[in-house]
Amino acid sequence: MRILLVHNHYQWPGGEDAVFFAERDLLLANGHDVRTLTVHNERISRMPTVAVAAATLWSQDGYRRVKAEIQRHRPDIMHVHNTFPLLSPAVFHAAHAEGVPVVYTLHNFRLVCPAATLFREGTGCRDCLGRTVAWPGVAHACYQGSRLRTAGVAAMLVLHKSLGTWATKVTRFIVMTEFARRLLREAAVVPDQRVVVKPHFVPTDPGIGSGGGGFALFVGRLAREKGLETLFAAWHEVGGLPLKVVGDGPLAPLVREASATQPSVEWLGQRSHAEVLELLGAATVLVFPSPWYETFGLVLIEAFARGTPVIAARAGGTAEIVEEGKSGLLFEPGDASELAGSLQRMLASPSAYAYMRHEARQRYVRAYTADENHNRLLEIYRSAIAG
Repeated sequence: MRILLVHNHYQWPGGEDAVFFAERDLLLANGHDVRTLTVHNERISRMPTVAVAAATLWSQDGYRRVKAEIQRHRPDIMHVHNTFPLLSPAVFHAAHAEGVPVVYTLHNFRLVCPAATLFREGTGCRDCLGRTVAWPGVAHACYQGSRLRTAGVAAMLVLHKSLGTWATKVTRFIVMTEFARRLLREAAVVPDQRVVVKPHFVPTDPGIGSGGGGFALFVGRLAREKGLETLFAAWHEVGGLPLKVVGDGPLAPLVREASATQPSVEWLGQRSHAEVLELLGAATVLVFPSPWYETFGLVLIEAFARGTPVIAARAGGTAEIVEEGKSGLLFEPGDASELAGSLQRMLASPSAYAYMRHEARQRYVRAYTADENHNRLLEIYRSAIAG
């Protein structure tokens, strides 16, 4: 199959970039003719503010580049991962003009939230859901702490809804969980019949770990939406089991303080992906306390691939990925005592813990392998081509 992959890289590499590269490599490994068209947001620092705002609404450069690439390559399908802000949704119009079906992976909640997170002031936020204009987001300066920039994103959403971009120019939308699909249905932003669910995957099977390291593990960006305050409050109650924290970010001072004042907490800083996989294999449990509506936590399925169960906040799609009592346990977001109790309950029964390790690995085998993902991706492409 001839496939054009389109992606707007962020200034700082993240999960969306990782998925873009993983799916590109997966398609190439399976013999497909893959071309890529990408831009990088590092260009923004060299652009006038007004030029960035204009590109966010409609990038004529993005439109021309996509149209020219389609004319050269004549792909069977165009798969877009991110257009924000330099490519803009104009790329969907370019593909439509050339008669090429489009698949769009919604890695975040940008279509219903200017900040793309549905998270504000420490909790999940739906204030802009279903509104014609995202006025609450503008009032709260949700995008980069700026009302002006938030208004720019809100204007982009209004413009492309009025142009029918989501309704008529995208053939299939990919979301990672049923939760995300229900949320889009509630917001009535995209045609529900065009939305399909396909989770992410682990590109290479890392194998089952020993789980014998005798520690709990947190992996993620050190930011407020990751639930770090809840995590450290719970560890005051846990006692005994060491906690290793991997990552960096704006809440690094909080983590540094916790590691200095709580003997059981150790901050390892940023680590390579290979090191993270080693830690996941040795860990007793992965703790995922994020209280916001995560679209998909790649580290969850990497833990499953290593046979490591997860204790996670019952928020968004996470509750679909972590099966209560099977691949892990769930607790109410922000409830440190319930988190501590869940950990103690998991470790209280060796037989129940062994069962969870087995189920975590089986969950990976059933749903998150490269082969399974390739098959599902081709199903979606063929469905889009068929109309």
